[in-house]
Amino acid sequence: MLFNSVEYFLFFLIVIISYYLLPFRFRWILLLITSYVFYLAWNTNLIVLILISTITDYVAGIKIEKGKNKKVFLYLSVLVNLGILWTFKYLDFSILNLNYFLRPLINYQIPFVELILPMGISFYTFQTLAYTIDVYNGKIKAEKHLGYFALYVTFFPQLVAGPIERAGHLLHQLKQRVKFNSDNLKVGSTIILWGLFKKVVIADRLALFVDPVFNNPSQQNSLVLIIATVFFAFQIYCDFSAYSDIAIGSAKILGINLMKNFNSPYFSLSITEFWKRWHISLSTWFRDYVYIPLGGNRGVKWKTYYNLLLTFLISGFWHGANWTFIIWGVIHGIVVVIEKSFSQYPNFKIPNLVKWFLTMLIVLIAWVFFRSNTVEDTWIIFSRISDFNFANSLDSIRQVGINKFDFILSPLVILLLLLIEFFSSNKKEEYVFQSLTFYKKVFAMTVIGFCILIFGIEDSNQFIYFQF
Repeated sequence: MLFNSVEYFLFFLIVIISYYLLPFRFRWILLLITSYVFYLAWNTNLIVLILISTITDYVAGIKIEKGKNKKVFLYLSVLVNLGILWTFKYLDFSILNLNYFLRPLINYQIPFVELILPMGISFYTFQTLAYTIDVYNGKIKAEKHLGYFALYVTFFPQLVAGPIERAGHLLHQLKQRVKFNSDNLKVGSTIILWGLFKKVVIADRLALFVDPVFNNPSQQNSLVLIIATVFFAFQIYCDFSAYSDIAIGSAKILGINLMKNFNSPYFSLSITEFWKRWHISLSTWFRDYVYIPLGGNRGVKWKTYYNLLLTFLISGFWHGANWTFIIWGVIHGIVVVIEKSFSQYPNFKIPNLVKWFLTMLIVLIAWVFFRSNTVEDTWIIFSRISDFNFANSLDSIRQVGINKFDFILSPLVILLLLLIEFFSSNKKEEYVFQSLTFYKKVFAMTVIGFCILIFGIEDSNQFIYFQF
């Protein structure tokens, strides 16, 4: 059940009406059932994995709070959650690399298991792990109500692709008595509509050019590959932030506030700043549960740099079982280390425009690794770009298969996105359009809605981050 489908909005409409008609004491049951129904729409068999994580962390949290064998139950939670994640996401990747190293030694190849990757497993695994660790560290109390805890794990707006919520922020909201609020409906609907625009008008349109180019890089010339790289940067941003927007807007209508996950990352002046604006729920998760436990910036400088590099390496690996993601994470880690080392020279000034350009250049280079199907494809892309072969570029663009209208419209909608985010970034409001007066907001939403109907890609394309 995709957010960008008619089925989802019919489903959500039923949820809204039922939610506000039901007495408060039954609402958690409604949300829990609808959350399971939402996930079962993807795969009925793999729901058992969520149930295992839910029960394990529910029991572990209570046992940890009681104080007996705290570490045993913490390790149990980590082992079960990461064990499930590794088995379904990284087992075949491990076998692939093991076969590579064993090939010169033995004449046997370990067969692949080829398990289906459960939707959202990386997100809800990290969410439940955060809960257990927070209980262990005394930051929150263990949740005694199994139903509310199960709802925290499976809350349908953010179940599949985040934001990765902390129990201290979400659990108590699920228990609040909420009355229907027209302001929540207006704000939530605005956020959903903007997210839908980013998905079906921008991201899905850019995919028409990006996918065929990156799936066959050896046949492309320099200009085509450069355009595809820039397009992908905005495709993945609009695709992922759109999911977060629709999740946040849906929860808002139900009177629940999810954390902001993106904050105009392409206006960043450094990679460090980029990670304060990009996938905020994940970057803060790695900060709090990996970087700081490793030692953070305490101790000697080389240890801080090591902690940063290791954190970004793990972050890259989290994104997918492929060396391309690991290299992507390491690139960001290396640059953050360089930026941190230069921060001790406050008199070393670089103009903001230069900093922005260098930041975007690094982000784009790293995105090539992220999007490429293999490391070999990445080297092909960079080698062909470095050829500076711009001959017959128009013919090369036509051969990609995108029609002229969609190709011309693509940079225009990117420019529109940047202009809206630029003017919104100077406002105090958390989301775009919130600072507008009522009539201006109605006009803006009417235009956005019109663009979705006229220029939106009709096919309900899956969100990119579902594969992670």
